[in-house]
Amino acid sequence: MSGRIRILVGVAVLVGLGVGAWFYLTRNRESTDDAQVDAHVTPVAARVGGTVLRVPVADNQPVEAGAVLVEIDPREYQIALDRARAELANAEAELAAANANVPITATSTSSGVATAHSGVEQAQSLAEEAQHNLDAAEARLTTARAKVSGEEATAARDERDVARLKGLLAKDEVSQQQYDAAVAQADSSKADVAVARSQVREAEFALEVARGRLAQSKVAQQVASTDLRTAQTAPQQLAATKARAQSSEARVKQAQAAVGRAELDLEHTTLKASIKGIVSRKSVEPGQVIQPGQPLMTLIPLEQVWITANFKETQLEDMRVGQRVKVDVDAYGGKEFNGKVDSIAAATGSRFSLLPPENATGNFVKVVQRVPVKIVLDSGQDPDHLLRPGMSVTPTVYTR
Repeated sequence: MSGRIRILVGVAVLVGLGVGAWFYLTRNRESTDDAQVDAHVTPVAARVGGTVLRVPVADNQPVEAGAVLVEIDPREYQIALDRARAELANAEAELAAANANVPITATSTSSGVATAHSGVEQAQSLAEEAQHNLDAAEARLTTARAKVSGEEATAARDERDVARLKGLLAKDEVSQQQYDAAVAQADSSKADVAVARSQVREAEFALEVARGRLAQSKVAQQVASTDLRTAQTAPQQLAATKARAQSSEARVKQAQAAVGRAELDLEHTTLKASIKGIVSRKSVEPGQVIQPGQPLMTLIPLEQVWITANFKETQLEDMRVGQRVKVDVDAYGGKEFNGKVDSIAAATGSRFSLLPPENATGNFVKVVQRVPVKIVLDSGQDPDHLLRPGMSVTPTVYTR
């Protein structure tokens, strides 16, 4: 009986020691096996489409930042760039011509207004002079016609005197001298009538000339008035010229943007690594026709890895940022890495899932939630880059 008691006591002591040791080893520590290695995964996608000429990298190949990953046939984009540059040169030439026209238009329009005003005044003066000449011609014509009437009356009277004296001469009632004087007077009157009539014709011709000049002066006056109205639109013409210059400047900027876009497209025919990393999931080969936005491969920088540990919400009571962490990696037989707590997520993992739980439906089952905790490794812990994203680890956080 005493032996059995001793055995039971010994077992109880061993159990007590085991419970004490377990409590000592696990106190002020929180651990989880729901943890993985994480890293930045940078997708590499095509910015432009075309035929792939060369892929100088292979899967799992380390590359430096700036290394060429994919080369696309650039000929189509070179042609587009040449066309854009030609259009830019044409737009710049149009802008230069438009800018040159602005001061020319400003000068010509200002001088045109003065010239038009002078032309209007000159045309008005000529019209007044022509009207005066017309009035004078009409007066001369009236005088000439009156003179013709008077000379014709005198000539008719003298003809009658000659006829009367001719009969008296035959009867010897007048002398031959009187008769000859009457005949000379009649001939003189006829000559005066002819002169008066020629003066009438001259006056009529002068009147027609004066009327023609008056008509010409009126036409010139109308033309000068039209030129003045046209010249008075100088501000609008200058504004239109400046607007054309501004439009040309806008076309130059548009052409410059097109050249920039063409240069960018040509540059994008060569895909380069934006960071140092390992090539993964390469899905492009030479001769393949790709489209803009098509994923081609991914880059993973192994220099920047961290641990994402999903702790139960009941384990976060004493967990704080900056606390020391030991990380056991399953792939390397429990090899330990040192780190610290970098941050604690703002929500549980379920809140970021595709279908977050809706506990207000009535079918509520309480489940312990897990909160992602980011753990970063201390400097120099993984010089050989052994840790790869997705590896399972077991982190232990020392809360005290």
